Amino acid sequence: MISVYDLKPRFQNLLRPLTESLFKAGVTANHVTLFAMVASVGYGAWIYASAGSIASLLLLPVFLFFRMALNAIDGMLAREFKQKSDLGFYLNELGDVVADTALYLPFMFLLPNPMLVLMVVLLAILIELAGVLALGVGNDRRYDGPFGKSDRAVAFGVLGYIMVFLNVSNIVYTGIFGVFIALSIWTLHRRIKGGLNNG
Repeated sequence: MISVYDLKPRFQNLLRPLTESLFKAGVTANHVTLFAMVASVGYGAWIYASAGSIASLLLLPVFLFFRMALNAIDGMLAREFKQKSDLGFYLNELGDVVADTALYLPFMFLLPNPMLVLMVVLLAILIELAGVLALGVGNDRRYDGPFGKSDRAVAFGVLGYIMVFLNVSNIVYTGIFGVFIALSIWTLHRRIKGGLNNG
């Protein structure tokens, strides 16, 4: 199943020179992970406090791309510069969930269907949990799509632009989140199945 996550190796290659520079400067994987989480919480707070200002929605795709870059960098620092640690594992997994929740939950207060937004956020948490639980049954961490972390980032970035540039009806927003929910359930199913079958 196609997912934005499949582009990660090429993305990492582009970021490798920057990652090496950060390592030489004494920046660790945990530093990057914590920074990404705190920045995401701050950005989500801006969306909420500004009631979804045009600036906060227009810049959302830029920030989400920046966050994806940070996620790739912390992974490369951990793997390629021998910075893996148990603490890093916890920070990485919990930080992603906190960041996703902080960035997407404010949409509950901006759209006419808050319960659908809440369902997508809760399913996102379950998807990441299902990916980690594969480790508990002796298999690899699962990153299956089609609505993993990177895919959600693209979806919400596009949603922000729709909210700014298009005057769509409540029915359209309901349909959009209906698609998000269906893709989330499919992703959850694939991660559980993949974890049980080891792929």
